[in-house]
This record gives sequence, C-alpha cells and structure tokens, in this order.
Amino acid sequence: MDWLFVALGLVLLLLAGDSLVKGAVNLALRLGVPALIVSLTIVAFGTSAPELLISVQAILDGVPGIALGNVVGSNTANILLVLGIPALLATMHTSECDTRHSYLQMIAASVLFIGLAFLGTFTWVSGLILLAALAAMLTHAFLSARAHRNSCAQDDVEDVEGADPDMPWKKIILFLVLGLIGLPLGANLLVDGATSIARTYGVSETVIGLTLVAVGTSLPELATTVMAALRRQADVALGNVIGSNMFNLLGIIGVASLVGPLPVEQTFLDFDLWIMLGASLLLIPFVFLRQDISRLWGVLLTALYLSYLFIIL
Repeated sequence: MDWLFVALGLVLLLLAGDSLVKGAVNLALRLGVPALIVSLTIVAFGTSAPELLISVQAILDGVPGIALGNVVGSNTANILLVLGIPALLATMHTSECDTRHSYLQMIAASVLFIGLAFLGTFTWVSGLILLAALAAMLTHAFLSARAHRNSCAQDDVEDVEGADPDMPWKKIILFLVLGLIGLPLGANLLVDGATSIARTYGVSETVIGLTLVAVGTSLPELATTVMAALRRQADVALGNVIGSNMFNLLGIIGVASLVGPLPVEQTFLDFDLWIMLGASLLLIPFVFLRQDISRLWGVLLTALYLSYLFIIL
C-alpha cells in the first residue's frame, strides 16, 4: 500500500502541477499580464510546485529530512538525469540565447545555500535570506529579459508553455481548482508513503528524500526537457534546469524554513551538498564554452547519477 500511495501521490502531483500551470498562465494572460513576466515566473518555476508542497508537508509531518533531501536530490537529478536522458535521445545544440548570467546566479544560490547549511539548521532567518536572494534574482532576470527579449523572442504569447488564447474562463477556473486541490493531496500521499517505506526498510527519511522523492518530483522537468531536446530547443532545456534549481534552493527551502526549522544532517555537509555543487559545475562547458550536450555527454551524466544513487543506497 505504501508504494501505491507513493505512485498515486506522484501521479497526482504531476497532473495537478501541470493543471495549475495551465490555469495560472492563461489567467495571467487574460488579466493582461505580459507574456514575458509569465514566462519568467509561472512557467519557469511552475514545475517546482510538487517540491514545494512536499517540503512543507514533510515539515508539518515531522520528517524534515525528506524536505531537505528532496531539494538537494532534485537539484542533482535535474542536472545529471534531466539533462542526461534527453541527450541520449537527441543532441541538444547550443542556443543563441545567453544563459551565463542565470548560471552564475544558480552557482551563487548554491554557495549561499551551502553556507547557511553549515550553520546547522535552516531557521526562519535563513528562510528570509533565501527569499530575499530569490526576489533579487527574479528582479534581475526580469530586467535582463525585458532588455533582450527581441533577441530571444520570449515575449510572444505562442511561446509561453500552456498558453491558449482561446481557453474559456470555465476551463481556466477548472484547471486552477484541480491544481490547488490535487497538489496538497498528492504531497500528503507521497510523504506518508515515503516515510512508511523508509521505516519499513530501515532507510533514513533523508535517503528516501534524496532518491525516491527527488526523482519523482523531477519528472516534470524531465518531461519538459525531453520535449525541448526533440524540438532542438537547447535554451529551453538548459534554462528550465537552471531556473528550477534556483527556485528549489531559494524559494522552496526559503518558504519551508518559515514553516518550521530544518536541521541539516552531517551526511549533507560531508557529501550530498558537494555532489550537488559538483554537478552544477559540470554545466560550465555548455554555458561558457558553448558545447553541444551530445549523446556522449548524456551517457556520462546519466552514469554519474546512477553511480551517485549506488553510493547513497
């Protein structure tokens, strides 16, 4: 039953997350919010909604290891797995859009996150610091995108994922309601099932968060990136991973820390945080040297992730 709860929770999270993004995107566009802002906020971070709900639910249920493991594990999976598997299907060619600034912001977010982790516990003060950093990065991203939107062609409504100019109001409201109901329900099922599995097999909640929960909540990013690779949109694939990782570190742990304290286990400080940072540094050739994410890179990234899973399990 526990595995069934986990599977059902994941399905609910994926469907509800997609529904919420579609409803929010079309509501924003109907209310006259520029497509550029929608792209930078709702679409860029909408796939992180499952991680947010799971982290908050884990703290409320008294298993903060799942919350922290989920975010750290998701960031590692986003780079090694979410970029690795699509590259096995099709080479992702370098985009004309420049991701260097966003990438440097992601590295800065990672360093800030690791620095706060070494304080021992993410408290409400840590949460405010992380959310302030997220607000600064969002502001910078908006100003930069507005200045260069013509070169990247991001201000067209057609380019916004989930946008449907003809979607009726009833359908928009239905998508929003289904998303708002499904996300917390799915998160509750997933956290309860994962916690029970951890206790049954004598594995810590942290390891379950780093593996089962992290991979499950990275599925939206994986689906988006696979489609981007097949459509030869390397900028979408890389931008999706960078944006999601920044929001995971700053937004999710920022909000979760306001709900309750997040103690950091020694294993994070000794191993997992450095694996996350090392995986992030592997993006340097794609960001700064404009290399293609070839099938060979796909094999390497996927193999590194499988090796990581083998070590922690």
